[in-house]
Amino acid sequence: MDKQFDILKKSRELVLKRIEGLTHEQLHKIPEGFNNNIVWNVAHLVVTQQLLHYKLSGLQCLVPDELIEKYRKGTGPSEEMNAEDFEEVKELLAGLPDTLIEDYKEGIFKEYTEYPTSTGFVLTSIDTAIAFNNLHEGIHLGTIMALTKLV
Repeated sequence: MDKQFDILKKSRELVLKRIEGLTHEQLHKIPEGFNNNIVWNVAHLVVTQQLLHYKLSGLQCLVPDELIEKYRKGTGPSEEMNAEDFEEVKELLAGLPDTLIEDYKEGIFKEYTEYPTSTGFVLTSIDTAIAFNNLHEGIHLGTIMALTKLV
């Protein structure tokens, strides 16, 4: 599982490095052909990881419910996020993998509610959820990379 955790941490480092120095306007711009922006993608990564790992394990998510409601699957950018809130989201993006590692090693993930993803994978355990989340993060890293070229 250590490799899966390394992948998660590295992908998030790549996201943060890629968006470093972008302006408020660039972070919120939705280029033609896209239905979301960089801010939405970053917050969506935080939210999805929490839902796939914690909520489906019957545990409390470590992010505010309001963030979950605005950035979960099926949502899109509805309003701009202020700079202070986005800094908090970036801190969550960077820090939550370490919390996941600690929680996993402590063995808190005892149950898991089976979940069929929209890509056709069926998640049956925390281990399959961690692996799938890395695929999900890679997809959104690619989207963020594309968006940064267009903003």
